[in-house]
Amino acid sequence: MKKFLFWEYRRGSLQYDVMVALILAFIFLSPRALFRDQPRASNIAMLPGEHGKLQFWLEPELLTSLPAGQRLERANQLLRHRTGKSSQVTRLEPIFDSEQEIKGFMAYATE
Repeated sequence: MKKFLFWEYRRGSLQYDVMVALILAFIFLSPRALFRDQPRASNIAMLPGEHGKLQFWLEPELLTSLPAGQRLERANQLLRHRTGKSSQVTRLEPIFDSEQEIKGFMAYATE
């Protein structure tokens, strides 16, 4: 057990190859759910817009903790940081589900 823990086997030996195979099997065969490692979409997504206008989807956790009056400015900051452009958010609309819970925000901006 000591040799296994301190990796004292010579490279190319049967024991070394078995240990490497076990490690690789664990990495590639263990399910994602075991570590709760699920891919997550970006918090801000750019959507197709009309001529000269940009549309963005913002996840609710980015803005719901702020008062309504500060959301527009925070959306401006987030989009400037994300895109690197000096676009200006002109309108911010909350999107509700059937239970009237906020599911996200649509931000309309100009270039």
